[in-house]
Amino acid sequence: MFDDPSIISLPKPLQHRIDSFARSLLQPARAFDFSTPPCEPALVSPESVSWRIFKNPVSVFIGGVAAVLLEFGESRVRDGVWQHSSFRTDPLTRLQRTGLAAMITIYGPRSKAEAMIAGVVRRHDRVTGQTREGEPYHANDPVLLDWVQATAGFGFTEAYHAYVRHLTEDDRRSLFAESAPIARLYGAVGAPASRQELDLLFEAMKPRLAASSIIFELLAIMTRTLILPAPVRPMQKVMLKAAVEILPLWVRERLGLEGQWALNPVERALVRTMAEASDRLVLPSSPAVQSCRRLGLPDDYLYRS
Repeated sequence: MFDDPSIISLPKPLQHRIDSFARSLLQPARAFDFSTPPCEPALVSPESVSWRIFKNPVSVFIGGVAAVLLEFGESRVRDGVWQHSSFRTDPLTRLQRTGLAAMITIYGPRSKAEAMIAGVVRRHDRVTGQTREGEPYHANDPVLLDWVQATAGFGFTEAYHAYVRHLTEDDRRSLFAESAPIARLYGAVGAPASRQELDLLFEAMKPRLAASSIIFELLAIMTRTLILPAPVRPMQKVMLKAAVEILPLWVRERLGLEGQWALNPVERALVRTMAEASDRLVLPSSPAVQSCRRLGLPDDYLYRS
């Protein structure tokens, strides 16, 4: 099918099954067509590092979990999500919607991505309340928005770097530059614009990060929710452990994520094998491939060595 030896070619029936499963993960209610309208650009260029990173479903899943764990270390973010979302009652749909939003942000046509983000901002404006400790929160608080954007960038970047392919300093600088306009659309006008600024934000947030029973409830829900197909479902908890492992050591210690949440060498090798293979497998229904088609690019554009 493809001439590049770096691309994995599978028997058509198996390729179709994997493609169908990957598509189902991003369809919480209705299909989103990334292939239209023809030629409309995304918020991020197809030549970007972001387009190459977000095409990998394994590292995106791991990075997304890592980001949520970091977010939930902050009580205002944690209680805001827990009190105003359906995660406890319908976790799969919540995960699907979150994953789809990330794909639209990176790959969707600009007009639809901007409309989606504006809708998120409007919904978040209604999310207010108090933490269990009585501290007020507002989802559109710029401080919290900056933290959420920073943790997302950290999670996706570190997951790809740890389990797929080494990212250079130039790659990392590009990722910060690519994410800045998107962060502003979400209202995160002070989100870190460099690795140094990210380190400073982590240091500033350190006193606020703390363990919570909600974090362990979140991990328990994600362990038992039927996310992966039956043949690879034992890897589900392993992938959660992979997300924990990319967190800074001091974060793991502060949140109590040690012991059973540490990868052993065999598990680490399995995660890396899955993630590296996912980076070489062209899935025709994926947002990345569909978006390439929208822009007149070949299906394997993002997969060429």
